[in-house]
Amino acid sequence: MTDLYPPADDRELLRQAAAAHTAATREVEAFLRRLPTVPDPADVTEYANLLTREDQTRAERDAAADAAGLTIASLEPNRGQ
Repeated sequence: MTDLYPPADDRELLRQAAAAHTAATREVEAFLRRLPTVPDPADVTEYANLLTREDQTRAERDAAADAAGLTIASLEPNRGQ
């Protein structure tokens, strides 16, 4: 019998992880668009939570990229070398 839902390959998992990261980044942008001139403690907490989610989804995207063979050693320039 054929599996109706074949397992996702590494590229599909990477696409899903990238979409999740994009969504998290858009949530940060939407928050910043509605941010009042003087943020209150709840705004600071919400911002921290949004950044945490964005960081987590970026890490998941990076791990999925590694699994798909898109490993990048570093994006940081070599300073002083």
